[in-house]
Amino acid sequence: QHNRFVLDCKDKEPDVLFVGDSMVQLMQQYEIWRELFSPLHALNFGIGGDTTRHVLWRLKNGELENIKPKVIVVWVGTNNHENTAEEVAEIKGIESPKKTNESSHFMFSALSQGLLPRGEKPNPLRQKNAKVNQLLKVSLPKLTNVQLLDIDGGFVHSDGAISCHDMFDFLHLTGGGYAKICKPLHELIMQLLEETPEEKQTTIA
Repeated sequence: QHNRFVLDCKDKEPDVLFVGDSMVQLMQQYEIWRELFSPLHALNFGIGGDTTRHVLWRLKNGELENIKPKVIVVWVGTNNHENTAEEVAEIKGIESPKKTNESSHFMFSALSQGLLPRGEKPNPLRQKNAKVNQLLKVSLPKLTNVQLLDIDGGFVHSDGAISCHDMFDFLHLTGGGYAKICKPLHELIMQLLEETPEEKQTTIA
């Protein structure tokens, strides 16, 4: 998949690049992708099971070559089972797409999608993802041109449960679940695309 993505970079000119794990990969199977992101000439570089380290390696090894996206959306971290919340937040925050592409002379905005809750009932992984988001809210504002998009989505009900109508396996989103995330994400992307180069000083990571 990585090799195919690198080949895609040679003959396509995306305005928006999505990179991450299965949350990114599966998005293109739903109408919301064709409705909101296909018109933006978006590329989807999602690979199921990837961790933050996988994504950073991919970005450093060809997936940013030959393309100049104006916005890069990074959505990854829920698969980092071997890492603590502090380690996940550090990897996502400090090693942002900006740093992986420091030698590049083109300007882009990098957007980091916060981790979603997971599991039908409250559990340690859900607590860990929530802590990662809390840490990112503190660390990302310190980085130039980096922004966190932390969307609640109302996935967790008052009894602490998540509905299969939002997440069919209590991890991956349904079409309705993606709609809750993608509409505010699309609004922010559109804002960034409309900014002039002089004004564009925000990276969404």
